[in-house]
Amino acid sequence: MLDSRLDPMAQVLLVCTGNICRSPMAEGLLRSALERRLGDRAPRVASAGTIARDGARAMPEAVEAAAELGVDISRHSARRLRREHIRDAVLIVGMAAEHRQDVRALVPEAEARTFTLKELVRVLEATDRRPMNATRDDGFLAGAVADANRRRAGSPATAEDDVMDPLGLSLHGYRAVASEVGDLCERLAGGLYDGSHVASGRVD
Repeated sequence: MLDSRLDPMAQVLLVCTGNICRSPMAEGLLRSALERRLGDRAPRVASAGTIARDGARAMPEAVEAAAELGVDISRHSARRLRREHIRDAVLIVGMAAEHRQDVRALVPEAEARTFTLKELVRVLEATDRRPMNATRDDGFLAGAVADANRRRAGSPATAEDDVMDPLGLSLHGYRAVASEVGDLCERLAGGLYDGSHVASGRVD
């Protein structure tokens, strides 16, 4: 798996707090979901944390839980969220409402392209979408993000949109979070690019 720091121009930026649990798992799982659909046309994916320590490794439990879902995040290296990461991203996806708020505080003009993971999946699944012929440029993804922003009509992110932070939990807790995040990432990839929904779970 590519080190997030090698891809500062990532089109999709996933954000959590420490960038050692939720967002590394989401990064790997979303990248996998997109690459299975689009191959080398998949948008680039990276992650960052609002208070991350640059260079920190992913938690061992996160690495194991992701591996059990077929994704290798063992080479992940954390990075602190910076304004340039936000400005360069076409889509920013927080693991919790606080992360959406933190992004907005750093770069207010990014609000229209910043969502929580559950919020974005909910918006995409609220209406039918037709399959798209995705390309490597940002045109389709940017259009889909703008459309999702219009559809949410400025609704605030709430604690109900949070993916639980597994830090301090057992491997069982990490597995539960990885399973939820994996389901949401499959549905996000499907909602953006398939025109169909992977309805294996609920967003609530």
